[in-house]
Amino acid sequence: MAAKIAFKMKLLPGFQEEYKKRHDAIWPELCALLKEHGISDYSIFFDEETNGLFAVQRLAEGSTSHLLGQQLVMKKWWTHMADIMETNADDSPVAHPLPMMFHLD
Repeated sequence: MAAKIAFKMKLLPGFQEEYKKRHDAIWPELCALLKEHGISDYSIFFDEETNGLFAVQRLAEGSTSHLLGQQLVMKKWWTHMADIMETNADDSPVAHPLPMMFHLD
C-alpha cells in the first residue's frame, strides 16, 4: 500500500525565485531516479512568512527512497541546491518529517 509523507525544509532568505527556477529545470535523470525509488505525486510549497518549504510525496509500497542519498545524481542535486537552503554537512537539505494529523479522500 502506498503511503503519503510530508516534511519541511528551509530556504535561505531571498532565494524563492532561484529555488523555483532550479526546480522548473529539474534534471530528467533526477526525476527518473525519484520514480525508480518509489516516489510520485511530489509537491513542494513555499511559506513566504517563514521561508519554509513544505513537501508532500507519495511512496510506493516497498519504496527505497531511504537509499536516495547514496546515489550520485542525488548528491549532485544536493550540492546544486546547497547555496540556497539550510543543509547538513553532506549538503542534504535539513528536513523535518511531519506527522499526519488529518486526511480526507
